[in-house]
Amino acid sequence: MSRSPSIVPHQIDHDTYVVLNDFGRLGRAWCETDEEGADRKTLIRRLLDDHYSHPVRIVAFNTAEGWSRDVTTDIADELRRRFVEYDEVPRSVLEFVETAMRH
Repeated sequence: MSRSPSIVPHQIDHDTYVVLNDFGRLGRAWCETDEEGADRKTLIRRLLDDHYSHPVRIVAFNTAEGWSRDVTTDIADELRRRFVEYDEVPRSVLEFVETAMRH
């Protein structure tokens, strides 16, 4: 009898980051990402590569440890510190950082 593949992530004890993106008239939605792309380093890179059109909130969670939290301000602060590394910063990131730092 064949077995179905497991839906449990191989590395269950890691922090996962998801982005709430504002799609304008279409509304807001949590963006899908692959398992390998849900870590902090990849999130930062994707934000700076303009992967999200209008990010408004970022949440991190770790199901193995049983926690979740809004990391919007933390990520915005890290992005702001990295601006000096880039010739150009996407407008979406500039707006995200400006909005996040006001709250």
